[in-house]
Amino acid sequence: MEGVTSSHLYRNVIKTVETAGQIVDLNGNALRRLETPRRAITVSVPCRMDDGTVQIFAGYRVQHNQTLGPFKGGLRYHPSVNLSEVAALAALMTYKNSLLGLPLGGAKGGITVDQNSLSKAELENLTRNFTTELVPFIGPDKDIPAPDVGTSAQTMAWMLDTYSKESGYCQTGVVTGKPIEIGGSMGREAATGLGVVFCTMSALEALGRELKDSTIAIQGFGKVGMHAAIEAHKLGAKIVAVSDVSGGIYNPEGLNVPELVEYVEDNKVVNGYPSAKDITNEELLELKVDVLAPCALDGVITSDNADDIQADIIIEGANGPVTNNASEILFKKKKLVVPDILANGGGVIVSYFEWVQDIVWLFWTEEEVRSKLKSVMDPAFKKVWEFSQKEGQDMRTSAMAVSLKRLEQAMKLRGLL
Repeated sequence: MEGVTSSHLYRNVIKTVETAGQIVDLNGNALRRLETPRRAITVSVPCRMDDGTVQIFAGYRVQHNQTLGPFKGGLRYHPSVNLSEVAALAALMTYKNSLLGLPLGGAKGGITVDQNSLSKAELENLTRNFTTELVPFIGPDKDIPAPDVGTSAQTMAWMLDTYSKESGYCQTGVVTGKPIEIGGSMGREAATGLGVVFCTMSALEALGRELKDSTIAIQGFGKVGMHAAIEAHKLGAKIVAVSDVSGGIYNPEGLNVPELVEYVEDNKVVNGYPSAKDITNEELLELKVDVLAPCALDGVITSDNADDIQADIIIEGANGPVTNNASEILFKKKKLVVPDILANGGGVIVSYFEWVQDIVWLFWTEEEVRSKLKSVMDPAFKKVWEFSQKEGQDMRTSAMAVSLKRLEQAMKLRGLL
C-alpha cells in the first residue's frame, strides 16, 4: 500500500515482526498477511470554524487485521498524524490484542490537526463529520474506536451520538472510553497507567525486587503517565521524576504525587513545581533509577542515547518509545525492556471490558475492573517472560513471538492460510 510503509515507526514494527517470525518459524503466508493492513481509509473532513469559514482536515482509519474478532483501536488528534503512523499503530493493536488473549483485531485512526487550536464547538463539528465519514466502516461488531492522544471521553460521546443518530437507535458499544453516564466502564480512565504499574510490579518481581521504595522516572504526565504515577505512588514506589511538554522535574527523595497532580490541574504543566529541580526530558531519560517509564510519544530512546540509559527496567507506556536498534543495545547491557504491546495493554483490556458490558447491559464495579485487569496482564507478562528466558530473546521479540503464534493458529483454524 502506497504511503503505509514510509514511517520509521512502521519499519520498526515490521522489523520486530520479521525477527520474531523467524524465531517461531511463522508460516510465510501468515507473515505476508500480517505485514500489510487489510484496509486503509483516508477521508477529508470538513469543519465549520467559529469565524464561519470551512477548513478541510485529513482523517484516517486503518483496519489492520480481524482474524481474532472486530477491529479495535484508538483515534488520535495530533499534527503529526499520517497514514503510515496510523498503519503502524493499527498493526501494534493487532499484536497487542493477540498477546493479551483478547477476541479483537487491530485498528487505529486519527485526524491531522492541532486540537488545542480548536474551540470546543469546532472540535465537536470536526468529530461529528469524521464519524459520519466512518459510519460504513465502524460499529459494535465491526470496528470499535477509543480515545488516544488528543481525544477524550467527550470525543467518544460525540461519536456515539452521531453514529446512533445515523443508525436510528442508541448503540453504546460502537466506541469505548465513553463517560460513565452513557455506557462507559468504571476504571477506564486510569486503566493504561494502572496496567503500566502491574507490568512494573511483574518486571521487578522477575528480577527479585519489589515495587515498594523502588525509584521510578516517568516521561510524560498525561493520561498514561499521570495515572501510572498516582497508582505506583499509592503502592509505595518513589516517583523521583516526571515530565511533559514543558520539561521535567526531579526530586531524588520522591515527589508528592497528589500535590503535583493538583499543581498540574492549576498550572497545566509540571514546569515550575516548587518542590523539585527542573530538568529536561532528555536528562530524565538518563537518570539512575530502578524503573524508567517513557509514557509520551514514540522514538525517544534511540541508538544515540541508549548507552546513556541507567535504569534497570524500561516500561514502554507509550507506543514505540524505544527503537529496535536501541532495544538491541539495551538487551546487551542486560536492561529489561517491557514492550508497548504488553506494557500499555491496560487501556485496551478495559476497553474490551467496556465493550462487553455495553453488549450485555451489565456493569461492573471499579474493584471488579481492576481485579480483572490484573488477571489478564499478569499471565500475559508471565508467558512473555518465560518465552524470553527459554529462548534467550529480549522481551520485545518474545512478546511479538507469543502474539504471532496465536494469530497463526487462528488463521489456520479459519482456513486463511
